[in-house]
Amino acid sequence: MLSGKALSPCIQKALKNDTNRLLFHSVSLDEVREEVAAAYKPHRLDMDADNGLDARMHSLSLGQVKFNRLKYGANVRIDPKHLEQFYLIQMPVCGRADIFSGENHIALDANLASVLNPTDPLSMWWSGDCDMLMFRIERDAVERACGQQLGRPLGAPLSFKSELSWRSNPIWSNMMLYLTQLLEECPSATDQVLIRHQLEQLVINTLLAIQTHSYTDAMNQPGHTLAPRYVKRVEEYIEEHASEALTPGQLAELAGVSIRTLYAGFHDFRQTSPMEHLRQIRLKKVKAALEQQDGRVSVTDAALSWGFTHMGRFSRDYQKTFGEKPSDTRRRNLL
Repeated sequence: MLSGKALSPCIQKALKNDTNRLLFHSVSLDEVREEVAAAYKPHRLDMDADNGLDARMHSLSLGQVKFNRLKYGANVRIDPKHLEQFYLIQMPVCGRADIFSGENHIALDANLASVLNPTDPLSMWWSGDCDMLMFRIERDAVERACGQQLGRPLGAPLSFKSELSWRSNPIWSNMMLYLTQLLEECPSATDQVLIRHQLEQLVINTLLAIQTHSYTDAMNQPGHTLAPRYVKRVEEYIEEHASEALTPGQLAELAGVSIRTLYAGFHDFRQTSPMEHLRQIRLKKVKAALEQQDGRVSVTDAALSWGFTHMGRFSRDYQKTFGEKPSDTRRRNLL
């Protein structure tokens, strides 16, 4: 296992101050807020009084993974509400940060990192000397990789444990060492599409392997991909007939098992129920309708067309699943 001292020299050189990777260097709060928002999402950024800002950010794209380094140079408070479309891993090289994610408070330092989920409410405070390495990983890419390992689509949002001992975990620290040494010794390596894709998958699959998440038990279960045929048959039927009125009795009859056996199969192999799986499929259908660029479909019409009649409950479930309100999805895709 690599010690923090052994890892630091490579980390310090990870994203050098060069014109190719430097996104911005600014002392203007408004400009910094705008630049960081462009890299992540719109957010509130406040600076402690009489504390001079000297911010800079470097960035490297690995496809669906962005490897960034950010330092504000002043005590700042950051309030993005929800990340919505991506997971965020924050690893301080130095300094400290307080992360408030849902009900969790994580005090980051040079040994402790945070793994932040798209749907959790989020606010942060960074010290003036906080120098942060970060991975922004697109939600779809992580959930797709998890589904590939499970051998089936996810029935509920993927959620990670918030704390990561990023230097003391040998798998993660060696991955970081490999990545940063590669960037230092061969900066043009990521210009190659195949290498860039391999690095993207390395980060995503390492995260899924070493960090506890809501599907860890399912992935560790022997033969987890070998769900009974009746479970897969019901999943396929739900996907094809999600717009129809379906009942547990109908699905059990289709599967050729009792309702109790059907629910037990979904619980043991999918960690959900058949009706919850149906609800998640319908929520995804609503989201797809709201993402249409023509904007002709209203939130109410989209929800009703997929069987959601209680708009308040629908809105809460939608936000819990996707990290944003349905009206936000529609508005974003009209811009």
